[in-house]
Amino acid sequence: MAASAVTTATTGTSGSKQRKQQQNGGKLETTGAADQNDALEKDFFWTYTEEPHRTRRMAIIKAHPEVTKLCGPEPLTKWVVLGVVSFQFLLAHLLRDTSFFSWKFWLTAYVFGATCNQNLFLAIHEISHNLAFRSPTANRLFAIVANLPIAVPYSASFRPYHLTHHKSLGVDGLDTDLPTAFEAFFLDSILGKAFFCTFQIFFYALRPMAIYRVPFTWVHWLNLAIQLSFDYSMVYLLPDSLFTLNSLLYFLLSSFLAGSLHPTAGHFIAEHYVYEKITPEARDPANKIPVPETFSYYGPLNWVTYNVGLHNEHHDFPAIPWTRLPKLYEIASEFYEGLPQHKSWVYVLWQFIFDEEIGMRCRVKRKVGGRVVGGGSVTAKVEEKEQAKEAGWGDDEIEA
Repeated sequence: MAASAVTTATTGTSGSKQRKQQQNGGKLETTGAADQNDALEKDFFWTYTEEPHRTRRMAIIKAHPEVTKLCGPEPLTKWVVLGVVSFQFLLAHLLRDTSFFSWKFWLTAYVFGATCNQNLFLAIHEISHNLAFRSPTANRLFAIVANLPIAVPYSASFRPYHLTHHKSLGVDGLDTDLPTAFEAFFLDSILGKAFFCTFQIFFYALRPMAIYRVPFTWVHWLNLAIQLSFDYSMVYLLPDSLFTLNSLLYFLLSSFLAGSLHPTAGHFIAEHYVYEKITPEARDPANKIPVPETFSYYGPLNWVTYNVGLHNEHHDFPAIPWTRLPKLYEIASEFYEGLPQHKSWVYVLWQFIFDEEIGMRCRVKRKVGGRVVGGGSVTAKVEEKEQAKEAGWGDDEIEA
């Protein structure tokens, strides 16, 4: 009995130890899983999946081949741009003797100036896709004209960065629309996000240069020379009866407010920040579960922003101009009706700042893929043309 008792006691002690080890092991496993989930929660949405737009584009072309006829320049664009530029010149003239610190100056700049300059930002976006003229050179030159009331030369630099954004959506180190890890770390709070929304125009202007630099071409030099000459002329060469320093300050303030806490500025965040609730399974890139990374908006602010709210449509077919994007939605509505969308750009800004589950890290990122526009090989460009021809695109549509 004694031996039996010892054996039983030993077995009991051993079993108790085993149970404790199993329990501790279970705690370690649970803790490890929790730590992994916490790490995923605090990181970007990394993915191994292909960006969705090329796949959907091919599916739409297969189902509705007539959509390719929507591609090509929109003649109306140049007239809208000239109208907005002229209106900004008029306001700059009328405010030439108004104090920069007066409420009238700031109110005019916020209501009219920021809306107009946001319109010109997006006109340059439209022109960067060669959608104002058939000639690429004509588009480059006209973008410089659209740049004038913005007061800072940027149209030439915007084009290669933006087209790379299309070719390399979400690719870390190539897509300069993505916030950097530095931004995500230091701006991960209500105050940080409010700061980002207030000064986001500077982040979008300076971030590309911190990631990679595009070659400086004759278009860049021309953009720089014309813009600086224009700004100098406003202040020093033209008579005060036309423009003064206040006129230039009006343009600069309008550009700043257009990329700040302004209703139309909501599109910067609305387009690609993830506002959907993402499950832990989808957060794990190994599961290869697609995360929605482009959101559309179909509200009234599209009237002054070249329909940039139709952003899934734009990324699917960058060669379709703003006036025909609603037609694309109408033709291929079964592809777009179920996609996530925003109801209000103002609410997008509000939610971004105050919702703890939405922030700088709510972006889909890829480690590989894409390429820098202008840096691709001849072979890659030939392959793209062959794919377009297989899809039934005509020569004009491929050029567009």
